[in-house]
Amino acid sequence: MKKTAEWHEARRAGIGGSDANTIMAGDPERIFRLWQEKLGQIEPEDLSWVLPVQIGSLTEDLNAAFYTHATGRDVTSRNSPLASKSNPYMRCELDGSTTTAGGEPAVWEAKHVNAFSNIDEVAQRYMAQLHHNMFCSDVKHAVLSVFIGTQKHEVFEMTLDEGYMMTLLDAEKRFWDAVVGKFPPSGFVPQTAPVPFEALREMSMVGHNEWAMSAADWLLHRASAKSYEQAAKTLKNLVPADVGKAHGHGVSIKRSKSGSLTISEAK
Repeated sequence: MKKTAEWHEARRAGIGGSDANTIMAGDPERIFRLWQEKLGQIEPEDLSWVLPVQIGSLTEDLNAAFYTHATGRDVTSRNSPLASKSNPYMRCELDGSTTTAGGEPAVWEAKHVNAFSNIDEVAQRYMAQLHHNMFCSDVKHAVLSVFIGTQKHEVFEMTLDEGYMMTLLDAEKRFWDAVVGKFPPSGFVPQTAPVPFEALREMSMVGHNEWAMSAADWLLHRASAKSYEQAAKTLKNLVPADVGKAHGHGVSIKRSKSGSLTISEAK
């Protein structure tokens, strides 16, 4: 249950998946504490007797068995330590590796959450960790295998989000630069995890005053906007290729050195 001194020393040598969750959550106090842990200024929080953590750890083997039973797909490389080839400070200890329903290689992550959770919320909560692990493993897919309370097992597959990954990589580099340079980390803000397409919801904006006013303006001026765009296109097409500036009837069109045309009201 209690992690060894060697395990904690190895964890200090880089950024792990759970660290990624902390960094992307953007809480200044938690990020500062993590920075202190990496520098050895304070001891990591002792999770030996934190019940949810220990239950999640002890049920991983059972989770893997349930996942294989439910999907027919194996979980390999259990508890494998990895480091990114391009960013060696990015490290992880994979719960395992598997494949998606479509056969793509994926990292496998086991979770055990309370009975009031839903799978979409769990995916959002661990989005940073999953992207971190995907980067370390050089794959573009992740599979969450989740025990929800004691009555339900669910599987959630996700594909790497390029925009979110870029944000994660930037945040982790800035944090690690602070560790290496031994200066306090700053400027971190909460980052919203991308919502998987399958989890997108429908929303009625009836009763929203700003929406109502903007919708009315859009409907009122839609035809005029189309006429405006068509007139601009027609005017530009009328300018011969050897003309740098054309004007008349209150309108002026100039050609740039790159050849693009700009239309404006004549002064």
